[in-house]
Amino acid sequence: MKKILVALTIASALILTGCSHVNVAATVGSTKITQAELQKSIDSVLAERVGIDQSGMQLQTGEDLTRGQLRFHLISVLFHQIATEAKIQVSKAEIDARRASIVNQVGGEKGLPQALVSANIASVDLDAYLELLILSDKVGQAAQAAGVPANSVNDEIQKLVAGKAQSAKIDINPRYGKWDYAMADIVAVDSASPATSPATTP
Repeated sequence: MKKILVALTIASALILTGCSHVNVAATVGSTKITQAELQKSIDSVLAERVGIDQSGMQLQTGEDLTRGQLRFHLISVLFHQIATEAKIQVSKAEIDARRASIVNQVGGEKGLPQALVSANIASVDLDAYLELLILSDKVGQAAQAAGVPANSVNDEIQKLVAGKAQSAKIDINPRYGKWDYAMADIVAVDSASPATSPATTP
């Protein structure tokens, strides 16, 4: 009887662990990134490739595409948390201005779809990407104002993102990979560094 109860306890634990990932692609602290959000980005990227000349493009496919889109959502959440703590905000006008600048760089609205395809960016996520770029710029400016040399700003931003990931704690649905705390990135489970092993992951 005791063995049966132990087996049932273990089975229940496994079921609960599996349920914790139902409909969730990843969590950053208490913030959830749903599988529906992730799939929307993936579907958009794939749909927008149709009819586009892909010559010379290095397009993500399969698991690489999935991890690439999930990486964007994760980094976006981390940056928003960093920005909130630093009281940094991005206005709609700033996003619109950055969009107009990019549209101008790619030769107008007609050139935007091909540019997005080449960059593996879903059009539905464009404003979020632009907001992320602006937040990164502002965090970098704040770092320089605090005395960080201009040539060290990118390293400082990476440290901030890695630190925020460490404190917030990131949980990835195993079907998509694993968060590597040493690299501050999502990686395939079989390519994860020792820092992501259960014994060493914070």
